[in-house]
Amino acid sequence: MDIQTRKLEFIQEFLKIQSEEVISRLEKILKNNDEEDIKSFSIEEFNSRINESLDDSKHNRITESNELLSEIKEWQ
Repeated sequence: MDIQTRKLEFIQEFLKIQSEEVISRLEKILKNNDEEDIKSFSIEEFNSRINESLDDSKHNRITESNELLSEIKEWQ
């Protein structure tokens, strides 16, 4: 799918949103979308994040995808 098609589909979905909170979040994302803020991880940081994720999983500090989807539905 090309970028123009994706943009159009995004706009169509955006127009369906009824939640002021969701719109505010999207506005914030757009305003903060500065490519200079995107930084690469160092190998150490990358490994640290992996270890933290593994620890979260081991200690059951996770959210199942179906739970997350249910939460997202409530946003709208």
